[in-house]
Amino acid sequence: MDKLLNEFSFGLFIWQTILFIALLLLLKKYAWGPILNAVNEREEGIKNALAEADKARQEMQNITADNERILNEARAERDAMLKEARDMKTNMIEEAKDEAKAQAVKLMEQAKTAIQNEKVAAIAEIKSQVANLSIDIAEKVVKEELSNKDKQLKLVEQLLGEVKLN
Repeated sequence: MDKLLNEFSFGLFIWQTILFIALLLLLKKYAWGPILNAVNEREEGIKNALAEADKARQEMQNITADNERILNEARAERDAMLKEARDMKTNMIEEAKDEAKAQAVKLMEQAKTAIQNEKVAAIAEIKSQVANLSIDIAEKVVKEELSNKDKQLKLVEQLLGEVKLN
């Protein structure tokens, strides 16, 4: 170190300092400026890319949330449609049952009415036949009873005896 201090040249030191400063200025102008600009641009690019990635992530979350909401709405709509279809099916079955019951009751009433009409017609027919038979029998009996004059007088006396005057 003593040797270094003994051989120290002040002029050389100044020239080296001037050259160093010139080199620093040249490096600043041509190397550090563009390097720092490139680093700053790169940093801005990274920041922008991160911002874009964050924005894209946020949009993906929004899209995912929208998709989930749409999917839930579609499920709810499907469930509502299925419920409505089940209700319609149940209503149709109930209406068909009610209509079948009404038809059955109507047919039963018609059958009862037809049976009653047939019964009345049969009774009327029987009464008519009984009346005709009774008339025929009575005619034969009366002919037999009235064929003889003595029997006729006896019948008239008997009938007069049975009749009471008020």
